[in-house]
Amino acid sequence: MSSITSGNLEQYSDSQKLAARARLHNNYTVAEIDWFPWVAKQLPLNAGNSILDVGCGPGWFWASAASELPENLKLTLSDSSPGMVQEAVDRCQSLPFASVAGRQADATDLPFEDESFDALIAMHMLYHLPDPSKGLAEMRRVLKPGGFLAVTTNGAGNRRELYSLTTVFGSEPFDPAGAAFGYAEAERSMQAEFGNVSMTEHPAILRVTEPEDVFLALTSYPPGDRADEAQLAAFREAIAEAFRAGNGILEVGKESGLFISQKAR
Repeated sequence: MSSITSGNLEQYSDSQKLAARARLHNNYTVAEIDWFPWVAKQLPLNAGNSILDVGCGPGWFWASAASELPENLKLTLSDSSPGMVQEAVDRCQSLPFASVAGRQADATDLPFEDESFDALIAMHMLYHLPDPSKGLAEMRRVLKPGGFLAVTTNGAGNRRELYSLTTVFGSEPFDPAGAAFGYAEAERSMQAEFGNVSMTEHPAILRVTEPEDVFLALTSYPPGDRADEAQLAAFREAIAEAFRAGNGILEVGKESGLFISQKAR
């Protein structure tokens, strides 16, 4: 049984809906170093390591961070969505990896042998699982002794200024990802599974100047993507009011963190 819901299958069959949300980050993030290269710099990888990316999505991380990574990495890309796997493999094949392979996979039932990989990466995906602890146990199983798991997720206060606008759809005014598997849960779960965990937060904010990008991002997933005309009109007005209050700029706080655990030797 897949660990991803039918709604998520619709969301992540390809990268179209994800791209609407990524546009906010790509166009409006203010940071000394962008998110993907920053994550890559934190990873304790060595040349020649074998890596499994669980929930690889369209492979944007590897395309953006390849220059920050050691040489001759052997990369395996996995995702519940075959469309995402294919897109990620196509994107990464031309990058300087020793090898690139793709595999459709359920994160709670990984189709790999015990102790197969030097490192696992699970970026902003554990909150999709009904039971994240089951996914973490599987990740630990396929990790070699001494290897590490890197997980990224959001804090409960992430982009609060944006999520407060979605209350017109009946949503709570906070990041659903941070609520489902935020900082506290990531630290607790990884500590329980591995006996150790370290956390680092990416220092960044959003400074959005185009209201339409807010509208497109927050109507690319439920409940915004199923809103009726009256709700959409109310949402546009809420966005306009937020920009008026900020004199044409909507400044948004970000809370995105990286958690790393090592498997005992």
